[in-house]
Amino acid sequence: MNPPSPYIGRFAPSPSGPLHFGSLVAAVASYLDARSQHGKWLVRIEDIDEPRCVPGADAVILRTLELHHLYWDERVSYQSNQHSRYQTVIDSLLEKQRAYYCQCTRKIIRASGGIYQGTCRHLHLPAAGNAVRLYVDEPVTLFNDRIQGEVIVTDAHALEDTVLKRRDGLFSYNLVVVLDDIYQGVTHVVRGYDLLTTTAAHLTLYRLLNTKPPEYAHFPVAAMLPGHKLSKQNHARAIGANTPLQNLHKVLKFLTLWKPECATIGSCEALLAWATSQWDSKKLPKKAEIIVDQHDSPYYYEP
Repeated sequence: MNPPSPYIGRFAPSPSGPLHFGSLVAAVASYLDARSQHGKWLVRIEDIDEPRCVPGADAVILRTLELHHLYWDERVSYQSNQHSRYQTVIDSLLEKQRAYYCQCTRKIIRASGGIYQGTCRHLHLPAAGNAVRLYVDEPVTLFNDRIQGEVIVTDAHALEDTVLKRRDGLFSYNLVVVLDDIYQGVTHVVRGYDLLTTTAAHLTLYRLLNTKPPEYAHFPVAAMLPGHKLSKQNHARAIGANTPLQNLHKVLKFLTLWKPECATIGSCEALLAWATSQWDSKKLPKKAEIIVDQHDSPYYYEP
């Protein structure tokens, strides 16, 4: 029997703003999972959607991680430096007829019921002005999640022909997140429940690329109200940079790790070491979200 592959995990924030409480939860959860298995923890800046990126936000994010003693292994990777690698894969898929050009706009798709119906699969459209979609004839609909257990995906958006490159020339998240994880040798992905069904699209691409996927673990997201997770789009405030130890206490409470003895630990380094010794992803709640009290913390935005 072959020995297990070395653990490689990652945290991949978007530089569309500073870290908020929900993104700090993701950073800590992925960090603890990696360190508890004596693995590597990588940081990747997902700046593929350049119009949404805020200049200098990446430096703020990295500094925030350092303030919380969340130190990464290897050099930080930026998606904006990987365009040629992404395009090479798309060209290969097009050549193998596993991808095709699509002229359908969001308006057209909405008019046809909101789900893409494979309209352009056999039209042999030119590249100019068109998106690139993956030809999905056998989507992955079932997978096992380390936290949520067996997942059956019925969401039609996760099972349709995934966009690989947008009509405006930008590469899609669903393409680059898979290619980056492959390129960096990522073996374990710990991320929020909001990406649970999207994992089906990622696993479908892994299968078409004939590549072993990582193991996934989706933890509940922090939400202010049911269905309204903390996010930059929902105006979540930046994490407090002057109170890193208190911030970690709140994260550990969210992750159901905190115990009274945590109050006696006086540094982020020591608290993370303690949390690493206590970490077990299987003990996290099997639910989509956890409502946080926005009145109890300076990190939450009140609409």
